Amino acid sequence: MNDRVFEGLKVLDVASFIAGPVAATIMADFGAQVIKVEAPGGDPYRSFDRGPGMPRVDHDYSWLADNRSKRGICLDLKHPDGQAILRKLVADADVFVTNFPLPVRDTLKLTYEDLKPLNGRLIYASLTAYGETGPESVKSGFDSTALWARSGLMHLVRTSPDAAPARSVPGMGDHPTGTALFAAIAMALYRRERTGEGGHVSTSLVANGAWWNTIYLQAALTGADIPPRPHRDNWPNALANHYRCRDGRWFILSLINEAKHAGNFFEAIGRPELLDDPRFCDRDARRANAAALIRILDDIIAQRDWVDWHALFEKHGITSSAINRAEDVPSDPVFDDAGAFVPVGYADAPVDRVVSAPVFMRGQDKLPPQRAPAMGEHNAAILRDLGYDAAEIARLAEAGVIRSSGKK
Repeated sequence: MNDRVFEGLKVLDVASFIAGPVAATIMADFGAQVIKVEAPGGDPYRSFDRGPGMPRVDHDYSWLADNRSKRGICLDLKHPDGQAILRKLVADADVFVTNFPLPVRDTLKLTYEDLKPLNGRLIYASLTAYGETGPESVKSGFDSTALWARSGLMHLVRTSPDAAPARSVPGMGDHPTGTALFAAIAMALYRRERTGEGGHVSTSLVANGAWWNTIYLQAALTGADIPPRPHRDNWPNALANHYRCRDGRWFILSLINEAKHAGNFFEAIGRPELLDDPRFCDRDARRANAAALIRILDDIIAQRDWVDWHALFEKHGITSSAINRAEDVPSDPVFDDAGAFVPVGYADAPVDRVVSAPVFMRGQDKLPPQRAPAMGEHNAAILRDLGYDAAEIARLAEAGVIRSSGKK
Protein backbone atom coordinates (compact mmCIF):
# COMPACT_ATOMS: atom_id res chain seq x y z
CA MET A 1 0.00 0.00 0.00
CA ASN A 2 1.35 3.44 -0.91
CA ASP A 3 2.33 5.66 1.97
CA ARG A 4 0.77 8.77 0.44
CA VAL A 5 -2.55 9.05 -1.31
CA PHE A 6 -1.19 10.30 -4.67
CA GLU A 7 1.93 8.15 -4.89
CA GLY A 8 2.12 6.56 -8.33
CA LEU A 9 0.32 9.44 -10.04
CA LYS A 10 2.13 11.44 -12.71
CA VAL A 11 1.15 15.10 -13.00
CA LEU A 12 2.26 17.51 -15.73
CA ASP A 13 2.38 21.14 -14.64
CA VAL A 14 2.23 22.98 -17.96
CA ALA A 15 1.31 26.29 -16.39
CA SER A 16 2.86 29.53 -15.21
CA PHE A 17 2.74 31.87 -12.24
CA ILE A 18 0.56 30.64 -9.37
CA ALA A 19 -3.03 29.44 -9.58
CA GLY A 20 -2.42 26.53 -11.97
CA PRO A 21 0.93 25.35 -10.60
CA VAL A 22 -0.15 25.29 -6.94
CA ALA A 23 -2.86 22.73 -7.76
CA ALA A 24 -0.01 20.44 -8.84
CA THR A 25 2.03 21.42 -5.77
CA ILE A 26 -0.71 20.14 -3.47
CA MET A 27 -0.60 16.82 -5.31
CA ALA A 28 3.19 16.72 -4.91
CA ASP A 29 2.73 17.28 -1.17
CA PHE A 30 0.75 14.03 -1.09
CA GLY A 31 3.21 11.98 -3.11
CA ALA A 32 2.46 12.60 -6.79
CA GLN A 33 5.36 12.82 -9.23
CA VAL A 34 5.01 16.31 -10.70
CA ILE A 35 6.92 17.40 -13.79
CA LYS A 36 6.99 21.13 -14.39
CA VAL A 37 7.18 21.93 -18.08
CA GLU A 38 8.53 25.41 -18.80
CA ALA A 39 8.91 27.33 -22.03
CA PRO A 40 12.33 28.60 -23.17
CA GLY A 41 13.35 31.36 -20.79
CA GLY A 42 11.46 29.73 -17.95
CA ASP A 43 8.28 30.52 -16.05
CA PRO A 44 8.08 34.32 -15.51
CA TYR A 45 7.17 33.55 -11.91
CA ARG A 46 10.84 32.78 -11.30
CA SER A 47 11.54 36.52 -11.14
CA PHE A 48 8.31 37.51 -9.39
CA ASP A 49 10.04 38.17 -6.06
CA ARG A 50 12.24 40.77 -7.77
CA GLY A 51 9.28 42.87 -8.88
CA PRO A 52 8.52 46.39 -7.63
CA GLY A 53 7.50 46.52 -3.99
CA MET A 54 8.30 42.87 -3.26
CA PRO A 55 10.33 41.93 -0.17
CA ARG A 56 14.04 41.58 -0.92
CA VAL A 57 16.03 38.56 0.24
CA ASP A 58 18.72 36.41 -1.36
CA HIS A 59 16.51 33.57 -2.58
CA ASP A 60 13.39 33.30 -4.71
CA TYR A 61 10.95 32.61 -1.90
CA SER A 62 7.84 32.59 -4.08
CA TRP A 63 9.29 29.95 -6.43
CA LEU A 64 10.49 27.88 -3.46
CA ALA A 65 7.01 27.82 -1.92
CA ASP A 66 4.86 27.26 -4.98
CA ASN A 67 6.98 24.85 -7.02
CA ARG A 68 8.52 22.68 -4.33
CA SER A 69 8.90 18.93 -4.77
CA LYS A 70 8.71 19.01 -8.59
CA ARG A 71 11.05 17.91 -11.36
CA GLY A 72 11.63 20.39 -14.17
CA ILE A 73 11.99 20.20 -17.93
CA CYS A 74 12.28 23.16 -20.28
CA LEU A 75 10.77 22.50 -23.71
CA ASP A 76 10.29 24.57 -26.83
CA LEU A 77 6.73 23.52 -27.66
CA LYS A 78 6.85 25.47 -30.91
CA HIS A 79 9.39 22.93 -32.19
CA PRO A 80 8.14 19.59 -33.55
CA ASP A 81 10.56 17.68 -31.32
CA GLY A 82 9.29 19.61 -28.29
CA GLN A 83 5.75 18.67 -29.24
CA ALA A 84 6.81 15.01 -29.60
CA ILE A 85 8.35 15.00 -26.13
CA LEU A 86 5.27 16.54 -24.57
CA ARG A 87 3.01 14.00 -26.22
CA LYS A 88 5.13 11.17 -24.85
CA LEU A 89 4.78 12.71 -21.40
CA VAL A 90 1.00 13.03 -21.83
CA ALA A 91 0.63 9.43 -22.99
CA ASP A 92 1.27 8.01 -19.53
CA ALA A 93 0.31 11.01 -17.37
CA ASP A 94 -2.62 11.04 -14.99
CA VAL A 95 -3.17 14.80 -14.74
CA PHE A 96 -2.36 17.68 -17.07
CA VAL A 97 -2.57 21.16 -15.51
CA THR A 98 -2.50 24.29 -17.62
CA ASN A 99 -3.44 27.93 -17.34
CA PHE A 100 -2.20 29.02 -20.74
CA PRO A 101 -4.65 31.41 -22.45
CA LEU A 102 -7.04 29.51 -24.70
CA PRO A 103 -5.61 30.95 -27.95
CA VAL A 104 -2.11 29.83 -26.89
CA ARG A 105 -3.43 26.32 -26.24
CA ASP A 106 -4.88 26.28 -29.75
CA THR A 107 -1.56 27.38 -31.24
CA LEU A 108 0.49 24.86 -29.28
CA LYS A 109 -2.05 22.05 -29.70
CA LEU A 110 -2.59 21.81 -25.95
CA THR A 111 -6.39 21.79 -25.82
CA TYR A 112 -8.27 18.94 -24.20
CA GLU A 113 -9.40 17.83 -27.65
CA ASP A 114 -5.76 17.70 -28.79
CA LEU A 115 -4.60 15.60 -25.84
CA LYS A 116 -7.55 13.34 -25.12
CA PRO A 117 -6.81 10.95 -28.04
CA LEU A 118 -3.33 10.35 -26.60
CA ASN A 119 -4.61 9.15 -23.22
CA GLY A 120 -8.24 8.36 -22.45
CA ARG A 121 -7.52 8.33 -18.69
CA LEU A 122 -6.01 11.81 -18.64
CA ILE A 123 -7.49 14.40 -16.27
CA TYR A 124 -7.17 17.75 -18.03
CA ALA A 125 -7.25 20.55 -15.43
CA SER A 126 -7.86 23.98 -16.92
CA LEU A 127 -7.44 27.31 -15.16
CA THR A 128 -8.61 30.46 -16.93
CA ALA A 129 -9.12 34.07 -15.95
CA TYR A 130 -12.69 34.42 -17.24
CA GLY A 131 -14.03 30.92 -17.81
CA GLU A 132 -14.14 28.53 -20.73
CA THR A 133 -16.93 30.15 -22.77
CA GLY A 134 -18.07 33.61 -23.82
CA PRO A 135 -16.23 36.46 -25.53
CA GLU A 136 -13.89 37.10 -22.58
CA SER A 137 -12.74 33.49 -22.25
CA VAL A 138 -9.79 34.23 -24.55
CA LYS A 139 -8.50 37.07 -22.36
CA SER A 140 -5.60 36.80 -19.95
CA GLY A 141 -5.96 38.02 -16.40
CA PHE A 142 -4.47 37.87 -12.93
CA ASP A 143 -6.03 37.55 -9.50
CA SER A 144 -5.78 41.33 -9.01
CA THR A 145 -7.91 41.92 -12.11
CA ALA A 146 -10.15 38.93 -12.83
CA LEU A 147 -10.77 37.95 -9.20
CA TRP A 148 -10.26 40.92 -6.91
CA ALA A 149 -11.35 43.85 -9.07
CA ARG A 150 -13.99 42.19 -11.23
CA SER A 151 -15.87 40.51 -8.36
CA GLY A 152 -16.61 43.73 -6.47
CA LEU A 153 -14.28 42.87 -3.61
CA MET A 154 -11.80 45.61 -4.44
CA HIS A 155 -14.59 48.18 -4.28
CA LEU A 156 -16.02 46.82 -1.02
CA VAL A 157 -12.88 46.22 1.01
CA ARG A 158 -11.57 49.68 1.78
CA THR A 159 -11.26 51.73 4.93
CA SER A 160 -14.17 54.08 4.20
CA PRO A 161 -16.57 54.92 1.37
CA ASP A 162 -14.40 57.82 0.21
CA ALA A 163 -11.10 55.90 0.37
CA ALA A 164 -9.44 54.53 -2.73
CA PRO A 165 -10.25 50.88 -3.58
CA ALA A 166 -8.01 48.44 -1.72
CA ARG A 167 -5.28 46.64 -3.67
CA SER A 168 -4.93 42.92 -3.18
CA VAL A 169 -1.82 41.21 -1.84
CA PRO A 170 0.21 39.36 -4.52
CA GLY A 171 -1.13 35.83 -5.02
CA MET A 172 -3.95 36.38 -2.55
CA GLY A 173 -6.59 35.01 -4.88
CA ASP A 174 -4.33 32.66 -6.83
CA HIS A 175 -3.63 30.26 -3.97
CA PRO A 176 -7.30 29.61 -3.05
CA THR A 177 -8.15 29.36 -6.76
CA GLY A 178 -5.43 26.73 -7.14
CA THR A 179 -6.98 24.88 -4.22
CA ALA A 180 -10.33 24.93 -6.05
CA LEU A 181 -8.63 23.46 -9.12
CA PHE A 182 -7.07 20.77 -6.92
CA ALA A 183 -10.56 19.91 -5.62
CA ALA A 184 -11.81 19.56 -9.20
CA ILE A 185 -8.88 17.26 -10.02
CA ALA A 186 -9.62 15.10 -6.97
CA MET A 187 -13.25 14.87 -8.07
CA ALA A 188 -12.18 13.76 -11.56
CA LEU A 189 -9.79 11.17 -10.15
CA TYR A 190 -12.62 9.76 -8.04
CA ARG A 191 -14.83 9.46 -11.13
CA ARG A 192 -11.98 7.82 -13.02
CA GLU A 193 -11.72 5.19 -10.28
CA ARG A 194 -15.38 4.36 -10.93
CA THR A 195 -15.48 4.62 -14.73
CA GLY A 196 -11.89 4.33 -15.95
CA GLU A 197 -12.33 7.51 -17.94
CA GLY A 198 -10.43 10.78 -17.73
CA GLY A 199 -12.05 14.13 -18.33
CA HIS A 200 -11.89 17.89 -18.36
CA VAL A 201 -12.20 19.93 -15.15
CA SER A 202 -11.78 23.64 -14.71
CA THR A 203 -12.09 26.69 -12.57
CA SER A 204 -11.49 30.38 -13.16
CA LEU A 205 -10.33 33.42 -11.29
CA VAL A 206 -13.58 35.26 -11.93
CA ALA A 207 -15.71 32.37 -10.63
CA ASN A 208 -13.58 32.17 -7.50
CA GLY A 209 -13.96 35.92 -7.02
CA ALA A 210 -17.73 35.48 -7.10
CA TRP A 211 -17.47 32.59 -4.62
CA TRP A 212 -15.38 34.74 -2.28
CA ASN A 213 -17.97 37.50 -2.48
CA THR A 214 -20.99 35.19 -2.22
CA ILE A 215 -22.92 37.06 0.47
CA TYR A 216 -22.89 40.48 -1.18
CA LEU A 217 -23.31 39.10 -4.69
CA GLN A 218 -26.26 36.96 -3.65
CA ALA A 219 -27.78 40.09 -2.14
CA ALA A 220 -27.23 41.86 -5.46
CA LEU A 221 -28.79 38.93 -7.32
CA THR A 222 -31.92 39.34 -5.21
CA GLY A 223 -32.10 43.02 -6.16
CA ALA A 224 -30.71 44.52 -2.97
CA ASP A 225 -28.82 47.79 -2.92
CA ILE A 226 -25.35 47.23 -1.48
CA PRO A 227 -24.53 49.99 1.00
CA PRO A 228 -20.95 51.28 1.22
CA ARG A 229 -18.99 49.90 4.13
CA PRO A 230 -18.45 52.71 6.65
CA HIS A 231 -15.24 53.82 8.30
CA ARG A 232 -14.47 51.88 11.48
CA ASP A 233 -15.39 54.98 13.57
CA ASN A 234 -18.94 54.61 12.26
CA TRP A 235 -19.12 50.84 12.11
CA PRO A 236 -22.67 49.68 12.94
CA ASN A 237 -21.53 47.13 15.54
CA ALA A 238 -18.99 48.31 18.11
CA LEU A 239 -18.52 44.74 19.33
CA ALA A 240 -17.44 43.53 15.88
CA ASN A 241 -14.85 46.19 15.20
CA HIS A 242 -11.11 46.71 15.40
CA TYR A 243 -9.28 48.70 18.04
CA ARG A 244 -5.79 50.02 18.72
CA CYS A 245 -3.94 49.22 21.95
CA ARG A 246 -1.46 51.35 23.88
CA ASP A 247 1.49 49.64 22.17
CA GLY A 248 0.11 50.39 18.70
CA ARG A 249 -1.09 46.84 18.05
CA TRP A 250 -4.55 46.48 16.52
CA PHE A 251 -6.98 43.66 17.20
CA ILE A 252 -10.46 42.75 16.01
CA LEU A 253 -13.47 41.74 18.10
CA SER A 254 -16.11 39.35 16.85
CA LEU A 255 -18.93 39.09 19.38
CA ILE A 256 -21.53 37.52 17.11
CA ASN A 257 -23.66 36.24 20.02
CA GLU A 258 -23.99 39.52 21.90
CA ALA A 259 -26.72 38.29 24.22
CA LYS A 260 -24.28 35.75 25.62
CA HIS A 261 -20.99 37.62 25.48
CA ALA A 262 -21.62 41.38 25.84
CA GLY A 263 -21.67 41.20 29.63
CA ASN A 264 -18.45 39.19 29.64
CA PHE A 265 -16.81 41.74 27.38
CA PHE A 266 -17.74 44.72 29.53
CA GLU A 267 -16.50 42.78 32.56
CA ALA A 268 -13.20 42.04 30.75
CA ILE A 269 -12.54 45.71 30.03
CA GLY A 270 -13.40 46.69 33.60
CA ARG A 271 -16.57 48.57 32.71
CA PRO A 272 -19.51 46.31 33.65
CA GLU A 273 -21.68 49.39 34.27
CA LEU A 274 -21.81 50.05 30.52
CA LEU A 275 -24.37 47.28 30.29
CA ASP A 276 -26.65 49.35 32.54
CA ASP A 277 -26.32 52.42 30.32
CA PRO A 278 -29.58 52.78 28.34
CA ARG A 279 -27.53 53.44 25.21
CA PHE A 280 -25.76 50.07 25.48
CA CYS A 281 -28.11 47.85 27.49
CA ASP A 282 -29.08 45.53 24.64
CA ARG A 283 -28.15 44.81 21.05
CA ASP A 284 -30.59 47.24 19.44
CA ALA A 285 -29.49 50.07 21.74
CA ARG A 286 -25.82 49.34 21.06
CA ARG A 287 -26.44 49.37 17.31
CA ALA A 288 -28.29 52.67 17.52
CA ASN A 289 -25.43 54.18 19.53
CA ALA A 290 -22.53 52.31 17.97
CA ALA A 291 -20.42 55.41 17.21
CA ALA A 292 -20.63 56.56 20.82
CA LEU A 293 -19.66 53.13 22.12
CA ILE A 294 -16.73 52.95 19.68
CA ARG A 295 -15.39 56.26 21.03
CA ILE A 296 -15.65 54.97 24.61
CA LEU A 297 -13.95 51.68 23.72
CA ASP A 298 -11.19 53.50 21.83
CA ASP A 299 -10.29 55.38 25.01
CA ILE A 300 -10.43 52.26 27.19
CA ILE A 301 -8.46 50.00 24.83
CA ALA A 302 -5.72 52.62 24.41
CA GLN A 303 -4.87 52.27 28.12
CA ARG A 304 -3.34 48.76 27.86
CA ASP A 305 -1.03 46.79 25.58
CA TRP A 306 -2.35 43.97 23.40
CA VAL A 307 -0.76 41.27 25.52
CA ASP A 308 -2.82 42.48 28.50
CA TRP A 309 -6.07 42.65 26.55
CA HIS A 310 -5.45 39.26 25.02
CA ALA A 311 -5.08 37.67 28.45
CA LEU A 312 -8.29 39.30 29.68
CA PHE A 313 -10.24 38.29 26.59
CA GLU A 314 -9.04 34.70 26.89
CA LYS A 315 -10.04 34.64 30.55
CA HIS A 316 -13.57 35.90 29.76
CA GLY A 317 -14.12 33.81 26.60
CA ILE A 318 -14.14 36.78 24.21
CA THR A 319 -13.53 35.99 20.53
CA SER A 320 -10.82 38.28 19.23
CA SER A 321 -7.60 38.21 17.25
CA ALA A 322 -4.51 40.31 16.95
CA ILE A 323 -4.21 41.92 13.53
CA ASN A 324 -0.84 40.45 12.67
CA ARG A 325 1.70 42.03 10.41
CA ALA A 326 3.22 39.57 7.94
CA GLU A 327 6.47 39.63 9.90
CA ASP A 328 4.57 38.65 13.08
CA VAL A 329 3.18 35.45 11.61
CA PRO A 330 6.30 33.22 11.54
CA SER A 331 6.60 33.50 15.34
CA ASP A 332 2.88 32.97 15.99
CA PRO A 333 2.73 29.34 17.19
CA VAL A 334 -0.80 28.72 15.97
CA PHE A 335 0.46 28.44 12.38
CA ASP A 336 2.85 25.62 13.21
CA ASP A 337 0.20 23.95 15.36
CA ALA A 338 -2.31 24.13 12.49
CA GLY A 339 0.16 22.72 9.95
CA ALA A 340 0.29 25.98 8.01
CA PHE A 341 4.09 25.91 8.13
CA VAL A 342 6.04 22.68 7.62
CA PRO A 343 9.78 21.95 7.87
CA VAL A 344 11.66 21.64 4.59
CA GLY A 345 12.95 18.22 3.61
CA TYR A 346 16.43 18.95 2.23
CA ALA A 347 19.70 19.93 3.85
CA ASP A 348 20.79 23.01 1.88
CA ALA A 349 17.46 24.86 2.08
CA PRO A 350 17.66 28.63 2.55
CA VAL A 351 14.77 28.47 5.05
CA ASP A 352 13.66 26.03 7.71
CA ARG A 353 9.91 26.12 6.97
CA VAL A 354 7.63 26.48 3.98
CA VAL A 355 3.99 27.55 3.79
CA SER A 356 1.87 24.42 3.40
CA ALA A 357 -1.37 23.99 1.49
CA PRO A 358 -4.45 24.00 3.75
CA VAL A 359 -5.42 20.41 2.89
CA PHE A 360 -4.99 17.59 5.37
CA MET A 361 -5.94 13.93 5.67
CA ARG A 362 -5.69 11.96 8.87
CA GLY A 363 -3.17 9.14 8.51
CA GLN A 364 -1.57 10.81 5.47
CA ASP A 365 1.69 12.62 6.12
CA LYS A 366 2.65 15.15 3.52
CA LEU A 367 5.94 14.80 1.72
CA PRO A 368 8.48 17.11 3.40
CA PRO A 369 8.92 19.96 0.89
CA GLN A 370 11.76 19.31 -1.51
CA ARG A 371 13.74 21.85 -3.50
CA ALA A 372 11.93 23.59 -6.36
CA PRO A 373 13.57 22.79 -9.71
CA ALA A 374 16.01 25.05 -11.51
CA MET A 375 14.98 25.73 -15.10
CA GLY A 376 15.35 22.50 -17.06
CA GLU A 377 17.19 20.85 -14.18
CA HIS A 378 15.82 17.38 -14.91
CA ASN A 379 15.79 17.51 -18.72
CA ALA A 380 18.08 14.53 -19.18
CA ALA A 381 16.55 12.37 -16.45
CA ILE A 382 13.01 12.91 -17.71
CA LEU A 383 14.01 12.21 -21.32
CA ARG A 384 15.84 9.05 -20.29
CA ASP A 385 12.62 7.91 -18.59
CA LEU A 386 10.90 8.41 -21.96
CA GLY A 387 13.50 6.25 -23.75
CA TYR A 388 15.78 8.92 -25.24
CA ASP A 389 19.47 8.00 -25.32
CA ALA A 390 22.42 10.30 -24.64
CA ALA A 391 22.96 11.12 -28.31
CA GLU A 392 19.32 12.10 -28.81
CA ILE A 393 19.37 14.23 -25.66
CA ALA A 394 22.51 15.99 -26.86
CA ARG A 395 20.91 16.64 -30.26
CA LEU A 396 17.80 18.13 -28.63
CA ALA A 397 19.93 20.41 -26.47
CA GLU A 398 21.99 21.51 -29.48
CA ALA A 399 18.79 22.31 -31.40
CA GLY A 400 17.41 24.36 -28.49
CA VAL A 401 14.45 22.04 -28.00
CA ILE A 402 15.45 21.52 -24.39
CA ARG A 403 17.10 24.25 -22.36
CA SER A 404 18.42 24.72 -18.88
CA SER A 405 19.82 27.38 -16.59
CA GLY A 406 22.76 25.19 -15.62
CA LYS A 407 21.84 25.64 -11.97
CA LYS A 408 20.62 23.22 -9.35
